[in-house]
Amino acid sequence: GHLESVGFSAGPVRTLSSRQGVWRQAITARKTVPVGWTVVRNLQLSLIESARETYAAIGTGKRRRVALTVRCFGAAGGELKAIFLMGAQSVEVRSDVALAPAQKRALDVVQLREQFGRMGESPFALGDLDVSGLSEGLFLPVSELNRMRQDAVEQLADRLARAHARDIAERRERIATAIAETSRTPTAPTAPTAGAAALVGDSTAGPTLIAEVWRVEDGDAALAAGANEIVLDPFLRHPFPPVTSVTALVTRVHAAGATFRLRLPTIVRPEERKKLDKWLALGTPLLSGHLGLLAELAAAGRDVRADYAVNCFNTPTAHELFALGASGITPSIELTTDEIGAMVAPWQGAGFEVLIHGRTEGMTLEHCVLGAAFNRTPTHCRDLCTKLHTDTRLEDPAGYEFPVATDYACRNRLLHSRPIEGSEFVPRLWEQGIRRFRLVFNLPGDAVAERVAAYRAVVDAVARGERPSRTPRAVLGDAITRGHFARAV
Repeated sequence: GHLESVGFSAGPVRTLSSRQGVWRQAITARKTVPVGWTVVRNLQLSLIESARETYAAIGTGKRRRVALTVRCFGAAGGELKAIFLMGAQSVEVRSDVALAPAQKRALDVVQLREQFGRMGESPFALGDLDVSGLSEGLFLPVSELNRMRQDAVEQLADRLARAHARDIAERRERIATAIAETSRTPTAPTAPTAGAAALVGDSTAGPTLIAEVWRVEDGDAALAAGANEIVLDPFLRHPFPPVTSVTALVTRVHAAGATFRLRLPTIVRPEERKKLDKWLALGTPLLSGHLGLLAELAAAGRDVRADYAVNCFNTPTAHELFALGASGITPSIELTTDEIGAMVAPWQGAGFEVLIHGRTEGMTLEHCVLGAAFNRTPTHCRDLCTKLHTDTRLEDPAGYEFPVATDYACRNRLLHSRPIEGSEFVPRLWEQGIRRFRLVFNLPGDAVAERVAAYRAVVDAVARGERPSRTPRAVLGDAITRGHFARAV
């Protein structure tokens, strides 16, 4: 069943009593909350405001000014000499008008600081002012003081800009050198499996449509609808499917000329490692967002593709993943289409696959939402997620629902509120050499066969150089997101 929750903003909070660490409080709510419900405070305005102060000025263009030290020298009948110092650098400016005995107001620290301190929008501020080398009782027009300041500031600003340009050029050169060193020979890794060997030259192959599912019956439905590869995640929800039923699915997938792959958990603690062994014993190709598992299993000769959770954002990272033994990579789901193209360019798209449909996993919650809601001990309350509340969702203040999957370790994988729908970007991805396109089905009731068939039509049409006559949005409706294909994070 669906676990209902009520969200509201609280007014004044009044403490009624406090005894042995237990507080009783009266809360003014704008909605009716049934008696006996647990109230969870998830936002405190004072804390939010305090946190906001720590980052509010970032990106506003404000920067610390460079303090300038000024030393003045001069005597009656001669020039006023002012030396403006910026660290180890200095600029000397001289007056065009001679210093004369003052009739009214004489030059002093107050007047010099007032005129020399007017730095305006420049990157400088007046620091120390030394007038020990300037005779007393002298006069110089204010206009001349301002001209000297402007002249000095312009020269120092020019030096600062040139130094900054040199720094940027040096940084870019170091970055370019590092990228060249890590990417100079981007080659496919060698692996004993056919799946890994297919990495070389797959940009000239036909499209591969991958369906990621969590139920055996969904795997069969995807296979019948035209999927070339079935990825099964038996760890997503309780209970595990029987190993015998998974083995039978593997047989059916191979008989249909398709590939079977097992998706491993992204989080695996040492004490949970043994739970993976019976699944690894199946000997199938693997998909993993766990960098340690990827390195371990690839070193053992297994065909392991890197999932989006490894956060591959750029070419050097992809090169390192291939060096670890990854047989393929799913780029980060936060990259735009153009950014994906730039990353896969050295390989001409070979070895990469892109997730074009489904709800991605966002954060993983260590403590079970259902267990907390019903005050049950984690790992001993599986009737909640397997029988009573098989489709649990969290609702944010804006009304968006986020499905929750209680996984093999009783962690909650928070899924995106809307599925990605990236069919419109398939032509561009195809031009970049991408030939593998993944669909994810991780909710009870997902129309697997219908959606796989719709995307099959899209990728086949693009492969033929045609425009798809019908998009998957006809079967998905409007509750979708274009993901990050079109906008940067």
